[in-house]
Amino acid sequence: MDVETAEDQGGPAPPPGAPCGTCLAGAPALGGRREPKKYAVTDDYQLSKQVLGLGVNGKVLECFHRRTGQKCALKLLYDSPKARQEVDHHWQASGGPHIVSILDVYENMHHNKRCLLIVMECMEGGELFSRIQERGDQAFTEREAAEIMRDIGTAIQFLHSRNIAHRDVKPENLLYTSKEKDAVLKLTDFGFAKETTQNALQTPCYTPYYVAPEVLGPEKYDKSCDMWSLGVIMYILLCGFPPFYSNTGQAISPGMKRRIRLGQYGFPNPEWSEVSEDAKQLICLLLKTDPTERLTISQFMNHPWINGLIYGLGAPSSNQWWCRRLHSTRPECCRRTKTTGMKSRRK
Repeated sequence: MDVETAEDQGGPAPPPGAPCGTCLAGAPALGGRREPKKYAVTDDYQLSKQVLGLGVNGKVLECFHRRTGQKCALKLLYDSPKARQEVDHHWQASGGPHIVSILDVYENMHHNKRCLLIVMECMEGGELFSRIQERGDQAFTEREAAEIMRDIGTAIQFLHSRNIAHRDVKPENLLYTSKEKDAVLKLTDFGFAKETTQNALQTPCYTPYYVAPEVLGPEKYDKSCDMWSLGVIMYILLCGFPPFYSNTGQAISPGMKRRIRLGQYGFPNPEWSEVSEDAKQLICLLLKTDPTERLTISQFMNHPWINGLIYGLGAPSSNQWWCRRLHSTRPECCRRTKTTGMKSRRK
């Protein structure tokens, strides 16, 4: 990938200390306090053609720090107000618990277009979604699921304390630091993130299987939409398929939208026969169709099931039906492919 400094094209370089908004009219200053580096990212990092992943707004490549040899992840975003907003929100969250950290940000030219290059820590353990699929017949125990949900909740709590709604919390955006069993789980991809301090949210940005009913529109909504997504993830961890899915092969069908709006889902046997009532109750509290009745992140983090204050957490949450359910035609939406409804979409 060939990049040039922001000064190489597009006229003279801005004076030292000039805000980033002078480079792109209408774009917010990055991070509110920080600016991207204007020299070429290749001065500091050797870029690889290896694609590590695809985010909402751009692809992620492998790169290596030239001095230390550290392996990192580089996200390329073509410069726009939306791209600067993504960087701004990620910068505000960077360093928070269970959130992927930003190491550097550069403003360079790529194919004669100004772009932002975000260098992040490299998460080499893969997605939470992959671990769900890899379990096969060995189901998650409730204790394992509770630990995962606690980690995700910790990240969301950090964001919500700063009045940021992530709006795309899903297993594909939750990455492990390594392949080890005790690897740390972290939240990434702030392409849909939005501040909630001034105006209510209204843009229907979502991934179909994790979308809260109010986000489908036309209602305004707030950061409680992330809590609904937590409920969907918890449901999947404990049985292997989502509570809402399309029966038509579409990413999101009219029937699926109706079931989401009405909160129509169940806990069918045999998958749920061994799951505790505490776990089911917590899911019900997260999947409240009325956002005002939904648990807040603080209430979620203080729930007995999350804190391990109930008995029998070591029991398997389901049985040999796990693998069959995960790959059957019924939960087609739960397969990790780039062409199905699991792919992020902006509606």
